[in-house]
Amino acid sequence: MTWRGRWWLCERQLPGGGLNGRPEKLPDVCYSWWILSSLAMIRRLDWIDGEQLRLFILKAQDEIKGGIADRPGDEADVFHTFFGVCGVGLLGYTQEAGAGGYQGLKRVDPVYALPVETLQRMGMPVWQP
Repeated sequence: MTWRGRWWLCERQLPGGGLNGRPEKLPDVCYSWWILSSLAMIRRLDWIDGEQLRLFILKAQDEIKGGIADRPGDEADVFHTFFGVCGVGLLGYTQEAGAGGYQGLKRVDPVYALPVETLQRMGMPVWQP
């Protein structure tokens, strides 16, 4: 990946902590997966503010019905819930990290968007950080 491509990834974080898919667009929880997985694979998660992104994802939760929306205030759906949970997992809020309130989250592989332990059980290769 070129430096220009790498820089483009870290420029996706907006002042509210969320990530967008291209310039001039609103932040969207699904990019917590698309951008983070790319940054994880090039070993550059530190190029964004992970805590601000985590807070953005958590603000998009529907605390009554459950699930995560594309952004705070919108209706939760399965697509954004999946990628929001994967994004939080890539940020390190996993069972292994012992983070309070996140018990049960498994480490997610950035290539397959599946829990590492599932890939290991299937005999699949696992990305190594």
